[in-house]
Amino acid sequence: MSVRFLAVVGLTCLAAPILAADWPQFRGPNGSGVCDDAPLPAKIGPETNVVWKVALAPGHSSPVIVGERIYVAAVRDKQLVTIALDRATGRQLWEAKAPYKSLEKIHTVGSHAQSSPVADREVVLTFFGSSGLYCYDREGKELWRQPFGPFPNDFGAGSSPLLVGDAVILNQDHDNNSFQMALDKKTGKVIWKTDRSEFPRGYATPIIWEINGKKQIVVLGTLRAVGYDLDSGREVWTVRGLARIANMSPIVGSDNILYIASWAPGADEDDRIQAGPWADVVRDYDRNKNNMLEEAEVPAVPLKQRFTQIDRNKDNHISKDEYESMRAIFTAAQNVVVAVKPGGKGDITESHVLWSVKKQIPYIPSPIVYRGHMHMVKNGGLVHSIDIKTGKSTKQERVYGNGNYYASPVAGDGKVYLISKRGDCSIISAAGDWQLLWKAKFNEMVYATPAIADGKIYVRTDKHLYCFGIK
Repeated sequence: MSVRFLAVVGLTCLAAPILAADWPQFRGPNGSGVCDDAPLPAKIGPETNVVWKVALAPGHSSPVIVGERIYVAAVRDKQLVTIALDRATGRQLWEAKAPYKSLEKIHTVGSHAQSSPVADREVVLTFFGSSGLYCYDREGKELWRQPFGPFPNDFGAGSSPLLVGDAVILNQDHDNNSFQMALDKKTGKVIWKTDRSEFPRGYATPIIWEINGKKQIVVLGTLRAVGYDLDSGREVWTVRGLARIANMSPIVGSDNILYIASWAPGADEDDRIQAGPWADVVRDYDRNKNNMLEEAEVPAVPLKQRFTQIDRNKDNHISKDEYESMRAIFTAAQNVVVAVKPGGKGDITESHVLWSVKKQIPYIPSPIVYRGHMHMVKNGGLVHSIDIKTGKSTKQERVYGNGNYYASPVAGDGKVYLISKRGDCSIISAAGDWQLLWKAKFNEMVYATPAIADGKIYVRTDKHLYCFGIK
């Protein structure tokens, strides 16, 4: 049985032939973060509306749900593992190990199990960065693997794979040799591979946009978003003027409008990174006079903390070309949310962008588009809501939990669920002038985005997986 994702995902989580009760990839059907198939609990917490709770090995991957199975990626005793759980009870059914030669570098708050699996009724696929892409059957038998890496990126890999029919889509943007590819689900054979070497490190998971019966892969990268033809991997259109680092995934609304949010430090209108010309920097800081810059030579701001990003060929020097490339990115980067109408070809920045917003944009959590509004949560717990027809802000207010946010919002049954890194949970109403409906504290760290299916919401902490439902 093959899987076909609907590109238009709105008030339901229907995707044929996946059941409405499935959540088969990162952020659910087509990455929408929305499932409206059943009533959901208005209150959740460690002791509230818990259907079951099981201990789980750590990892940042979000749970995915297909049929009677839940799949997660994890790190257990320095082993990279894919775990299958029984959906009704949380009981572990099997665990499959992914071998590796050495663990790649990751961010200080990262994990070696950052990418979420993707599954259908036949297979489950898990991506473990430089260890590679693994395909298992439903019983955990390895069918094939595709090795990768090591990736030139000291924050690790974050983008998750997609399943579209019998094709597996994987996008990997790193400091060099970035690419996107399609592989055959049954064999792992590469169908096509597209060079994305212009794009440095990025972590956004692609989505599918269907326009006039043709599917496109939408990828958010440094400074621009690109739509690729699903069948060939060729670029169809681009929108420019975006942020320096891509963390948030795009969204296709129920109106078939594409919504893109991008933010990175140093590209707000009133707070921009300034980098002088190469000649001035070399004159002031190149102490050994080799016409390059080493980490010990560069100034703290803005170069030292970004040395490994600028040094794209990883030779421990910043060359003139590397410096000027990043300087151009600093200059061009814009933190912005845009709405894009379908149907364009080539550069559609001027012709197809319906509106843009440049204030109060998150860094990591992807927005949610639900019932006529976009809701975004920033570090500090500030929720910014936007009317998707007009691009006008409707509310900016803090919710419970003023720490950092890594998990993306999810929504269903007229509610939006938010949870901070420190486990502070807020449930708000799905309206432009939303109200706080509930708050709770998990007292455990949360990085993974929750999953919703069949009236249940699944929350992964650093120690447990919870299933919540209406009792």
